[in-house]
Amino acid sequence: MMIRTVVVDDENPARNELCFLLEQLDDVDVVGQASNGLDAMEIIRKQQPDLVLLDIQMPGRTGFEVTRELLIREVDAQIVFVTAYDQYAIEAFEVNAVDYLLKPVEARRLQQSIERVKRRLTSKRDTAQNRVDDQQLERVLQQVSQRRTQRERIALKVGERFQLVPSDDIMYASLVDDAITVVAGCLTGTSNFRTLDELQSNLDAEIFWRVHRSHLVNINKVKEIVPWFSRNYILKMKDAKATEIPVSRAQTKRLREYLSL
Repeated sequence: MMIRTVVVDDENPARNELCFLLEQLDDVDVVGQASNGLDAMEIIRKQQPDLVLLDIQMPGRTGFEVTRELLIREVDAQIVFVTAYDQYAIEAFEVNAVDYLLKPVEARRLQQSIERVKRRLTSKRDTAQNRVDDQQLERVLQQVSQRRTQRERIALKVGERFQLVPSDDIMYASLVDDAITVVAGCLTGTSNFRTLDELQSNLDAEIFWRVHRSHLVNINKVKEIVPWFSRNYILKMKDAKATEIPVSRAQTKRLREYLSL
């Protein structure tokens, strides 16, 4: 893990010394420097660092003022204060600083501070990943729940009786004379749904396609796809009559994409 770091200190020798120490560490990349609080805000905005090493007493804005503005703007950067004064330690941790280093900074103490930053960054990234995983799981559960609400069996009126047929057995449904005729296996009957839209909403939309305003087909029950005029297609179904279903111009594109035609 490379820690993108910005160093802010109004004293040039102190800033150079701190950058030198950071360069000795394999997992730190100094992406910017600033000599005052105003420049620090601009560099932090541009670079979006993981870590800001921040002096406290500076012209323009103090280190605490910079930190509070970062908190207000919800900038996700870790803060380590580097100062010659020890009386600000309590206030530093009140603004959620990772560490508080006294000048002159010792290499060993800086290394410890960087390790703290790494642990906090790792924890935040793990939390963010867990949040993403939770969101993905929630979407999957919603999809599963939606599929469970789809009917596994559909009632068909065959003669004077209603028969329940597995939805996967349905080959196609057609709107004929204001009635929905459904062919499922060796059965042909009428659905009690008023429209093809209502019927489709109770079926798996990934399998049952509205290929025409008057026809709904089970894409897994298509026996043959026959090219037709004007680059359209006719679907031959797997029923005993090898029923031919036209594909509307609007649905032809989807069919071509599905078949990689």
